[in-house]
Amino acid sequence: MVVVLVALAVLLAGLVVVNFTMGERKVETVIEHLYGATEPQFLRSMGLLVGPSILEGNETAELINGDAIFPAMLAAIRGARHSVLFETFIYWSGEIGDEFAQALSERARAGVRVHVLLDWVGSAKMDGELVGQMRGAGVEVEKYHPLRWYNLVRLNNRTHRKLLVVDGRVGFTGGVGIAQNWTGHAQDPGHWRDSHFRVEGPVVAQMQSVMLDNWVKTTGRVLHGAEYFPPLEAAGEQKAQMFSSSPSGGSESMEMMYLLAITAARSSLDIASAYFVPDGITRRTLLAAARRGVRVRVIVPGKHTDEKTVRHASRGLWGELLRAGVQIHEYQPTMFHCKMMIVDGFMTSVGSTNFDVRSFRLNDEANLNIYDTGFAERMTRVFEADLQRARAVTLQAWEARSWPEKIEERAAAMLGVFL
Repeated sequence: MVVVLVALAVLLAGLVVVNFTMGERKVETVIEHLYGATEPQFLRSMGLLVGPSILEGNETAELINGDAIFPAMLAAIRGARHSVLFETFIYWSGEIGDEFAQALSERARAGVRVHVLLDWVGSAKMDGELVGQMRGAGVEVEKYHPLRWYNLVRLNNRTHRKLLVVDGRVGFTGGVGIAQNWTGHAQDPGHWRDSHFRVEGPVVAQMQSVMLDNWVKTTGRVLHGAEYFPPLEAAGEQKAQMFSSSPSGGSESMEMMYLLAITAARSSLDIASAYFVPDGITRRTLLAAARRGVRVRVIVPGKHTDEKTVRHASRGLWGELLRAGVQIHEYQPTMFHCKMMIVDGFMTSVGSTNFDVRSFRLNDEANLNIYDTGFAERMTRVFEADLQRARAVTLQAWEARSWPEKIEERAAAMLGVFL
């Protein structure tokens, strides 16, 4: 019996190691600063070295908080004529979950091809009856990496993507999950601050391809044809690309994209991050930017957070950043769940990715990169409006933390790879 227990313990330890470490070699040195974010070489690097082609002719509209986000998403679903593809991490039972299930079901009954991919972990709080309701209406609902004895090594690989594509023409991405926390307008701690984005133009086909990649991995079925990939004409003047990463297909690519963008910054770098626990190379890249004169501003959650351990781990890393001149601000009214980076008032990256090891190496993530000064200017105004509701962290206040706080932060930091 003792031998069996020891064997099980060794197996469990091995699975933990496999789940939380990646075999691929990651970037280990700070990338040399050779060009700025507004120079043509930066676009070539982002579109050829690390990501998909940058496409012209797109239009992106920002949707701020649930009162603007959910009506736009539901209107697009209800207007679907051919197909709906929806991939999300969080889908919980509740009023908004019911509303989405009803809209998706109604379209499926009307003959629209509706495909829903839910992360097994993220949808754990979703009532099985809700899934049954959608499947009964003809919605294809699948779970990403459900717990099975034969896929234990993939347990910690989750799809954290938030993608909705309707008729292959209109796409949505950003930070929201389908849960009551995201409803409202960030008016109190029970209603979170978040942003989502409605997209039209050629880049929507890239969004569709990202979602379909996980659909094929999960089901083995290929979805194609005009219902999913219609001809797309220009809808605006923005250059954009849909960037994705997955441990099964280049887990380091998202971090590489972030590192290249930070390295290209020459004047300003604004970061909104719900979970800000940058690894060593990312911290060194941020420090290098600050030391060459880039104004670096970061907004993170304050006391209202759904992951206190992450907050402790994050705070423990702030000393060297503050000393280098990085400005860190804690959002005060409610949980801050935004994920955005603006580089030199030109490139804006939005989507599901956080500044942590889980996003960079463990999760399936997707970010929309938009190369447009007008859009960056609008999002900078949104960022600065959030700054008005945040509290600046000074180096003096950080150094004056109590010993219990420091102990908590040190303990949380030891779990960094698990967060």
